[in-house]
Amino acid sequence: GVLALPAGTLAIAARKGGRLHARAGTLFFVAMMVLGVTASILEPFRRPDPGSPIGGILVCYFVVTSWVAARRRDGATGRFEFGAGGAALIMAALIIWGGMTGATTPSGTGPVFVLGVLCLLAGALDLKAALAHKLTGGQRIARHLWRMCFAFFIATGSFFLGQQEVLPAVVRGSPWLLLLAFAPFGVMAFWLIRLRLRKAPPAPFR
Repeated sequence: GVLALPAGTLAIAARKGGRLHARAGTLFFVAMMVLGVTASILEPFRRPDPGSPIGGILVCYFVVTSWVAARRRDGATGRFEFGAGGAALIMAALIIWGGMTGATTPSGTGPVFVLGVLCLLAGALDLKAALAHKLTGGQRIARHLWRMCFAFFIATGSFFLGQQEVLPAVVRGSPWLLLLAFAPFGVMAFWLIRLRLRKAPPAPFR
């Protein structure tokens, strides 16, 4: 998780499509996959309050679908997107069910429902991409971008907001931590708007 933070930051700051961007993105992908797999395995054994493995599975889902979108330079879609969409819809159903029954969060269901709706949207977009059979360059980059930025937010939010006890006491509760946690959304908005307004064909992501 700690390795994912500098790797993700470097991937964002580097020239898109360049070697540094590709290498930092690969490191971020590997770090987030390790984080997601280990979290999904260990969360149910957490004491005194066991957690759900869905959070770790979501991390893997977002980084894998983003990674595949970046690697398929021809924009082809098919069985993988169908499978990913089905998995996302199942996770959405489980998350919403957990929010309604209190199994996921007894203290409040708002954030859980937001996450469930996001999974529904991601799954629907997967199925839409699969049915299209081929994405344009802009569509492929947008798919890669928003999914990777959301995965990055899971890392930044978990660290800067969810684990403040490991930070120096002087910064705990600081609004700067909120800014750092939600920074991936700002980056995502910037690049999506830039991609939307760009007239020339976008450079390929590697």
